[in-house]
Amino acid sequence: MTVTTDLVSYEDALASYDPVMGLEVHVELGTRTKMFCGCSTGLGAEPNSQTCPTCLGLPGSLPVVNAVGVESAVRIGLALHCEIAEWCRFARKNYFYPDMPKNFQTSQYDEPIAFNGYLDVQLEDGEVFRVEIERAHMEEDTGKSTHVGGATGRIHGASHSLLDYNRAGIPLIEIVTKPVVGAGDRAPEIAKAYVAELRELIRALGVSEARMEMGQMRCDVNLSLMPKGSETFGTRSETKNVNSLRSVERAVRFEVRRHAAVLGGGGTIVQETRHFHEDDGSTTSGRVKEEAEDYRYFPEPDLVPVAPSREWVEELRAGLPELPRVRRNRLREEWGVSGHDMQSILNAGAIDPIVATIEAGADPLSARKWWMGELARSANESGRSLEGLPITPEQVARVAALVADGSLNDKLARQVIEGVLAGEGDPDAVVEKRGLKVVSDEGALGAAVDEAIAGNAAIADKIRGGKVAAVGALVGAVMKATRGQADAARVKELILRKLGVTEG
Repeated sequence: MTVTTDLVSYEDALASYDPVMGLEVHVELGTRTKMFCGCSTGLGAEPNSQTCPTCLGLPGSLPVVNAVGVESAVRIGLALHCEIAEWCRFARKNYFYPDMPKNFQTSQYDEPIAFNGYLDVQLEDGEVFRVEIERAHMEEDTGKSTHVGGATGRIHGASHSLLDYNRAGIPLIEIVTKPVVGAGDRAPEIAKAYVAELRELIRALGVSEARMEMGQMRCDVNLSLMPKGSETFGTRSETKNVNSLRSVERAVRFEVRRHAAVLGGGGTIVQETRHFHEDDGSTTSGRVKEEAEDYRYFPEPDLVPVAPSREWVEELRAGLPELPRVRRNRLREEWGVSGHDMQSILNAGAIDPIVATIEAGADPLSARKWWMGELARSANESGRSLEGLPITPEQVARVAALVADGSLNDKLARQVIEGVLAGEGDPDAVVEKRGLKVVSDEGALGAAVDEAIAGNAAIADKIRGGKVAAVGALVGAVMKATRGQADAARVKELILRKLGVTEG
C-alpha cells in the first residue's frame, strides 16, 4: 500500500537513507532529416506537414537508417569514453501511445551502439564526481500531443487532444547512467552538474543545440532510497521529461523527501512514472512503470544491423573537438581566473561569448568584465540568456577598444551598450548619436576645472594645504559639469596642477 504523508526535510531524509539516482537523458540530434525517412526535421512547420508513410507507420513502408544519426551516436559515445559496438541492431519497443503512430518505437534494446563509459563533472566547490555511463543508444522521437480543455494542459480533465506527428521519427540519442551511488546530500547538485556538463559536451560536438527549453534535451530522473548501511536499492520512481537544469536539481530533492516520507510512514514506493511541476517543484503520479518485458522487444526485421568499422571509429575519435572540461581548464589558466570565477562564468553561460569577444580583439579582462557585469545584469533583467541578447561579441569588443583608447570611460561605455541593446546601431553609431565621447580637449576641460575650483574655494584651500584626498570632490564637480564625459584621471591631474600641488 501507499501511505500519503507530509514531506520530511531533506536533512532528515539523508539522516536515514542514501539516495540512488539513474539519469536518462534524451537528445534530439540536429540532422536535416528524420532517423528512418527523408522527412524534414525543421521546426515551426504546419502540424502534420512533415510526415510520410514511413514515419506514420503505414503498411508497406520501409525505414532506412540516417547515416549522420549513426555518426553522431558514435561521436557522442566516444566523447563519453564509451566502448563502441562492432555490431548492433535496432529493436521494436511495443506499446500503445497516442503520439507514436506505428504503436512501436524503433530503438535499441540489448545491443546499444555505445556502452560502459563515464563523464567527470566538476561541482561548484571544485570537487570532481565521476558519473558512469551504462549505454547510449539510437532511437526515434514520438509525436506531440496537445490536450485541450483542461486546467493543467495534461490529459486528465481535457475534453480532447490534438496530435502532431511532425516530431515523430526525429533522431534521438538516449544516454543512460549506471546507478549513481555515493552522492549523499549532494545528489541534487550532482544531477544538475551532470546534465549541464552533458549539454556542454553535446554542443561542443555540434550534434545538437541541446536547448532544454525547446525539448531538444530532456532528462528522466530515476530515484530510490536505501537505508543507511544497506546495499540493496529501493524501489525507484521515474520523473519524466524534466527540461531545465534547475528542475533536475529540484526533482531529485523533492523525490528524496517524498520517498523518505512514504517509507518513514510505513508505506511502500510504487514503481511509476511521475510528472514534474515547475511552479512548486513537486511531482505527481503518472502511470505504473513497465518492466522491459512489458514492451515485448524484438529485433527490427526491416533494418540491417549497424557495424561501424574500427577504422571509421578511430577516424571519428581523432576528429573529436576539445572536450568542455578540458577547454574550461585551459581557458582558466589562459585568463588567470580562479576555479570559483570560472564556475560563475560557466553558470552564466558566458564562456563562448567571452571567447568570441577575445577573438574579436578584446583582452580577456575586458571581455569578462562586460559579459559578466553590464551584460549579465541586462540578461537577468530581461529574462534572456547572454547569447540571446541583441549584441554581438564583435560589438562588445568594439566597446572595449573605445575604452582602451580613451574615447570612452566606463560610465559612457555602459550607455553605449545600452544603446546597442536598444537597437540604436553599432557602438560607433550610438556614440555619434548620443554624443558620448570623452571630453579630452584641454581647453574645455580647463574651463570646467576652473569653474569647479572657483565654486568650491574651501575644498581647493584644503587641497593646497596638503589634504590631497579632498580632490575627489572637485573631480566629481567636473564630471557632473561634463555629464560624465571627462576622463577622471585627466581631470584630477589638471586640478592638482592648477592648484600647484604634487601628489606624493
